[in-house]
Amino acid sequence: MPDSAQEIFVRPSTEADVPAMIAIYCHHVQHGLGDYEMEPLHPDDIKRRRKSMLKRRLPHIVAEGNGAILGYAYAVPFRKRPAYRYAVKHSIYVHQDHLHAGIGRRLLPALIEACTAAGYRQMIAYIDGANLPSIEFHSANGFRQVGLLPCVGFKFGRWTDTLLMQRPLGAGGSASPDDPPGKPVTEDRP
Repeated sequence: MPDSAQEIFVRPSTEADVPAMIAIYCHHVQHGLGDYEMEPLHPDDIKRRRKSMLKRRLPHIVAEGNGAILGYAYAVPFRKRPAYRYAVKHSIYVHQDHLHAGIGRRLLPALIEACTAAGYRQMIAYIDGANLPSIEFHSANGFRQVGLLPCVGFKFGRWTDTLLMQRPLGAGGSASPDDPPGKPVTEDRP
């Protein structure tokens, strides 16, 4: 557990953070149900993904304390088609030695704020249906359940459900966006 007096701050990730992010991610791939990768990523995979996200004005952030990366979070497009360009899906990974220490409570609001500032309007979370702490955490941060996909994952010898949760960002769907995130897209109207 971290020292309660430890100062934790959230900042944009850098390429120097990649080894720590890989170590965190590998633990979750090998022991958790939140991610359905079967093999840990290679450093070049995370570097490439991070650069791609930043190019699209998508946040990729870390929580740091005492010079160590305690967790990281990022957003990716919800879907690739242009009509979905205002919606993002997020991921948060916390170092196994710092779970339940408030790292996620620092990362998620910062990620929401960064996505809102970039012009995104909806944030989606895919959560293992049995992960009650994550479901409660997301509910406390303005997410609501919008769907359940039963028995869509198979890991560690069992079927798992995926819960979909969503929260609006900024004006959400109450107003048309002024500036689209990323590259402008011309919409064809019938």
